[in-house]
Formats: sequence, structure tokens, C-alpha cells
Amino acid sequence: MSANTQSLPPRAVIEHLVRQSVYARLNRPLPTSAAAPNPLIVNVSARHCHLTQDAVDALFGKGHQLQVHKWLYQDGQFAAKETVTLVGPRSRVISNLRILGPCRNLNQVELAYTDGIALGFDLPLRSSGDIKGTLGGMLMGPAGFFEMESGIIRALRHVHMSPTDAEYYGVKPGDWMKLKIGGDCGITLDRMLCRVDKSFKLEVHIDTDEGNACNLQPGTTCELVK
Repeated sequence: MSANTQSLPPRAVIEHLVRQSVYARLNRPLPTSAAAPNPLIVNVSARHCHLTQDAVDALFGKGHQLQVHKWLYQDGQFAAKETVTLVGPRSRVISNLRILGPCRNLNQVELAYTDGIALGFDLPLRSSGDIKGTLGGMLMGPAGFFEMESGIIRALRHVHMSPTDAEYYGVKPGDWMKLKIGGDCGITLDRMLCRVDKSFKLEVHIDTDEGNACNLQPGTTCELVK
């Protein structure tokens, strides 16, 4: 696997291709541990927000288009150059909050548990898009302000996978898996939500608190289990 890296191609992809090539030259089948259709990528998802075009207009000026800072592992997704400041419900602030593009049809801020402590409230643990009844806040940009009535969450840890990956692991959308993380600070993370779509690459997202707890590094071994 590859942990906490956005380089292209990821290390896990290179290792997977090399492993396939070696076993092909030896005329031997891949071992069971390497037989998954796609390599597993595990990335730490730092605090960020998803915005509508209306929100971007209010924060950066009418018609502003988000600029690519870095392409992410999932096709078409990117970290934008633009950042905003989040003013929480108790007037506490988180600055340099990165926007992820492209624009979406709802506004959502995803933070870690410790970010919620800094803001002074308990973050609800939700799946992305499930923002009903959540707290809102004020976003501040170079051109103005945008008030979110709701949408500040701590995102459930989750795995993106294609139907081929889901078939291999024997899961369906909405199922739960576990992620076993090795190393000196190895842990097992339960309740890993499965998100399945034909456009997805196999990738796990955990937040910064979870990544720090297990000292996740590019060479850390990880395994998805049902």
C-alpha cells in the first residue's frame, strides 16, 4: 500500500506492477496476498472543504474558477490553490482551510476531532453529504463572506472502491470493513465505510488524528479485511 502520499504514480501502484512482472517472468501465480485486482492506497485526509459555485463566487468574486494546486488520487479531484478561513459558532477560527475541487452541489467542511476541540464544539461523525442537523459557520475569503447554515462534520473513515474491488472483498455500498495498520504503532480501525462506484480507485481516507495515532508512513503496511 501507499500511505499519506499523492505522488503520481503512487508507490503502491509501482510495487504492484513490479510484483506482477516478477511473478510473470518466473511463470508463477501471484501469492494470495498480492492477488487483489488493484493496489491499496491509504491517504490521510487533512481538514478541507467542498463548496458550491455560489459559495466560491461570494468568497473569491463572481465567476471565479478554482485553480489546481495538486491533483488527488481519485480522477478529476484536486486540492485547489484557494483557501478560506472558517469562523466557528463560538467565534474561534481555523485559517488556511483548503478547498477541494471541483465545485459540488453542497457546502461541507471536514475536520478532525481535535479541530472540533479547537473550535469549541463536538463534531458530528457523518458520511460525506449527510449534513442535515449539523452545525454551520462562517467562511471568509479575499472577496467576502459566506455563511453555512450547516455542513461542519467529522467525516467517517471510508474506502473508495470500484465494483471489481467490491466483488473481490465481498462487500457492497454501505458495508463496513476494517483496516489493519502495521508498524510500531499498529492499530486496527473498525467501521470503515465502503463507497462503491465505477469511477473510483481503491483508496482509504482517514483523518489526521487517525493517521497520527498509528504514525502512518509511506512504507507502513495496511490491509483491508471484511
